[in-house]
Amino acid sequence: MPTLALDDRLIVALDVPDAHTGLALAARMGGAVGFFKIGLGMLTGGGLALARELKDAHGKRVFLDLKLFDIGATVEAAVRGLAQFDLDFLTVHGDPQVVAAARAGAEGSNMRILAVTVLTSWDRSDLDAALIRPGGVPGIVLERAARAFAAGAHGVIASPQEATALRALPEAAGKLIVTPGVRPTGTEAGDQKRTATPADAIEAGADHIVVGRPILHATDPAAAARAILATLPPRRA
Repeated sequence: MPTLALDDRLIVALDVPDAHTGLALAARMGGAVGFFKIGLGMLTGGGLALARELKDAHGKRVFLDLKLFDIGATVEAAVRGLAQFDLDFLTVHGDPQVVAAARAGAEGSNMRILAVTVLTSWDRSDLDAALIRPGGVPGIVLERAARAFAAGAHGVIASPQEATALRALPEAAGKLIVTPGVRPTGTEAGDQKRTATPADAIEAGADHIVVGRPILHATDPAAAARAILATLPPRRA
C-alpha cells in the first residue's frame, strides 16, 4: 500500500504508552503524515504490533527507535529478528562494533541502520557525568558520526545544531541525517537541549526531522503536522 503523505521528511514520534493510543493518533493525522517513530517506551505496549499495523494496513513508513547497545552477537541477532517487520529505520548506539553488528543483522533487508551520536537531551555536563572525554559536543558528534559511517551506518541521529557540519563530512555523502530536538517556533523545548526549528534543521542538511509533543499535544494533530510541513524549504535536488 503506498504511503499517503507526499512529504516524508517529517517523522512524527508516537511517544505514547500503548499501540491502541498510537494507532488512534495516527488515524487522526490521516494523510497528513506518512512516517512515524515508535520508541523504546512503547515496546512493551505493543510497539512492534503497531509497526506492523502502520506498515501493512495503512501504508506508513516506520522508524523503530530502540538505540540498541550490547555485544556484537546479541545486536546482530536482535536486528536480524527485527528485520522481518519490514521497518524503514532502526537506531543503534553509534559505537563502531555495534553498528557493524547491526549492519550484519540487517543484511538482505531494506531496513536502514541509524547510529546515535550524542543524545539531543545531553550537553557537556551530561557527557562529563557519563565520563565521556573532554571536548565540545559538536566535535564529539562529528567524530562519532565519522566512525559510525566507516562501520557501515546508513545514517546518523544528531541534533539539528550539528547537521551542517555533519553534511560537510566526506563520509556523509549519500548518508542520512535524522534530527530529533526539533521544535516549531513558540513551542517548549521540554527535555531537549540542542534544538532548532523544522525549517532550520532541513536547511542545515537534515533529511528527516522528528517531532513529537508539539504535534501529539495539539488540538488538531493533522493541522499541526501540516503547519510544520508548510514551513519546510523545497526538497534538495
